[in-house]
Amino acid sequence: MSTQPPALDNSALSPRHRWRMLKDRFARHAVGVGGISVIIAIVLIFFYLVYVVFPLFLPAEVEKRGDFTLSDGGEGLFMALEEQSGFAVRYTRDGRALFFDTINGNIVSEEQLWDGPIEALASDGPDGRLLALAVGDGQVLLLRHRFLISYPNDQRTVTPRIDYPYGEEPLEVDPQGRAIEHLALRDGEEQLSIAALAGGDLQLARFIKEESFLDESVTLEPEYSGFEGVDIAVEHLLMDLGQAHLYAAAISGELLHYDIRGDEPSLIERVSLTPKGVALGAIDFLIGGNSLLVGSFDGSLSQWFPVRDENNRNRLQRVRGFENSGSAIAQVGTEHRRKGFFSIDTGGRVGIHHTTAERTLLTTQVSDAPLVALAVSPRANAFLAEDAEGRLHFWGVHNEHPEVSWSSLWGEVHYEGYAEADYIWQSSSASNDFEPKFSLMPLAFGTLKAAFYAMLVAVPLAILGAIFTAYFMAPRMRKVVKPSIEIMEALPTVILGFLAGLWLAPVVESHLPGVFALFIIMPLGILLFAFTWRSLPEAIRIRVPEGWEAALLIPVVIFLGWLSFTLSAPMEHLFFAGDMRAWMQSELGIGFDQRNSLVVGLAMGFAVIPTIFSITEDAIFSVPKHLSYGSLALGATPWQTLTRVVILTASPGIFSAVMIGLGRAVGETMIVLMATGNTPVMDFSIFQGMRTLSANIAVEMPESEVASTHYRVLFLAALVLFLFTFVFNTMAEIVRQRLRRKYSSL
Repeated sequence: MSTQPPALDNSALSPRHRWRMLKDRFARHAVGVGGISVIIAIVLIFFYLVYVVFPLFLPAEVEKRGDFTLSDGGEGLFMALEEQSGFAVRYTRDGRALFFDTINGNIVSEEQLWDGPIEALASDGPDGRLLALAVGDGQVLLLRHRFLISYPNDQRTVTPRIDYPYGEEPLEVDPQGRAIEHLALRDGEEQLSIAALAGGDLQLARFIKEESFLDESVTLEPEYSGFEGVDIAVEHLLMDLGQAHLYAAAISGELLHYDIRGDEPSLIERVSLTPKGVALGAIDFLIGGNSLLVGSFDGSLSQWFPVRDENNRNRLQRVRGFENSGSAIAQVGTEHRRKGFFSIDTGGRVGIHHTTAERTLLTTQVSDAPLVALAVSPRANAFLAEDAEGRLHFWGVHNEHPEVSWSSLWGEVHYEGYAEADYIWQSSSASNDFEPKFSLMPLAFGTLKAAFYAMLVAVPLAILGAIFTAYFMAPRMRKVVKPSIEIMEALPTVILGFLAGLWLAPVVESHLPGVFALFIIMPLGILLFAFTWRSLPEAIRIRVPEGWEAALLIPVVIFLGWLSFTLSAPMEHLFFAGDMRAWMQSELGIGFDQRNSLVVGLAMGFAVIPTIFSITEDAIFSVPKHLSYGSLALGATPWQTLTRVVILTASPGIFSAVMIGLGRAVGETMIVLMATGNTPVMDFSIFQGMRTLSANIAVEMPESEVASTHYRVLFLAALVLFLFTFVFNTMAEIVRQRLRRKYSSL
């Protein structure tokens, strides 16, 4: 009799086996493709962010477009370019305005403005749209040039034109009829102001505008004022946009700062703009009319603007300097729409600079002869320079994002109107003269601050709760508690942010003493309850099954929370004179913002707890039971087994839970957007708000212009957030692997 087992029916098993193997291979390849796809998607996101951000750091570039000499050009006084830089105008000493093509120098129009010579010329701004021409005998002729654009037969045609907005007759600036040597001009809605140096004296003429209701014509009523204390040989006159301050500078570098708002000008201060023995080469306003750009004969450039001193008075202060060209600065030309400027020197070089970025972007050799005049196009994409030999040089400029530098993004910057350098994010304003502030430091600080307070709330509650649930809680109770906490993760963060901003923040504000009392009363009350419970007779305690003790804490926690908030009002009246917020402000100097870090910590902590709890609980519950049983069999207590065996073995998983929770907190958007004041301030106070990188992107991306500096800096913020997460997760994975190797032998 044969004892061999019956043969398997391979014909029946073969199709099933093949189908199972096919499914296994499909699943393996599908998982592999999915994993690789995720990696490819992440890499593509990274490269797209780099692609958008990269132009921010491209250097400025220039290219030569034209080089010519105007026929019968005469001695030049002022030049200006039209919007597209295709045409320019040049005013000459003999009273002419020459309109010409900037590529070949062909004169397209010429107009005689005055029969005699022009003694001096002043512009109302860098565009030169309103000019004052000193025509002798203390008189000034006001005019403006225009480039009229038309499109006959779909061809862009530029028609130059000279207008006289206040009439073709000169205005009297110096009643004594003396020859005018220097001028300063500002035009406003209500008055026109002209300052002049005539016969060695400073004279201020204000022309009050009176508009006729019949023909909308404007009549100018003059008012004259003289200056006292002018003891320098004035070579430069500058007036601010508000017609409130006048600056008179000498070639020695001495500057007199006058207040011209009253009936009689008054001297505010005397400032030395250059080192002793160094002559002043050029001075002009930066866009906005607040900062002075100063160039000297030693090639140095600097920015000055009023800063409030210890006596609460504004005084001119040198804020920053720029790269020294080595040759005397002949003129500075400001950009019309940004805080950048150009400079020319006697070495034939043109420099491109930006004040906020505090750097020289480019220096290029334009001519072998010294440069004497400069015009910058309205879009700052071209410039026209004239050398001492009368030759004009027209160059194109590509300089899209000059305001971005390492110092402007991550360093303290001294902005106009601020007493000192600071980290500031303020990307937009209602003012045309606004200086964008793109410091990422307040946003990075706010991101870390929000994550810190969220983790401060979430980590102890989640980890300790997970330890109790996985190691001490009864299985039946665990089946209810664990899914209940995990389902909290499905709550939309916009709902949590909504509740935090509209409900939690007012509750915290109105019960501030109770909130802080809660952090004392709750742990002490739970410890007292635990001590009382352990002191009860065993006959009572055994009625509660092992692992169900946590259920007894539910009414205790509710009662302690109610007690803390009930005692809030009495404590506020007893210890804080009825208003804790006002007490903190007056006694401690700590301000209180309703939507603050405390609210964010509570709301974000609530959002992060399920993530940390679930992963930690799984890690602890997955520790092999034979390790726990072996420890207990060797005489260790349950607590010793937990702390010396279970937690150490589960430490890689616990660490991963904390890191994933931190990543969730760092990238959170809606909660911090709705539950904070969303103000980009750097304040460690728990009672102040913040703005995070992610919230800032969500708020400002819809309103940013595509491909603008603002747009690209927002993408840079996203790249910073991406790299932060990547680097932090990489470091976390390294630590996790080391923990796994260290405790895998337990």
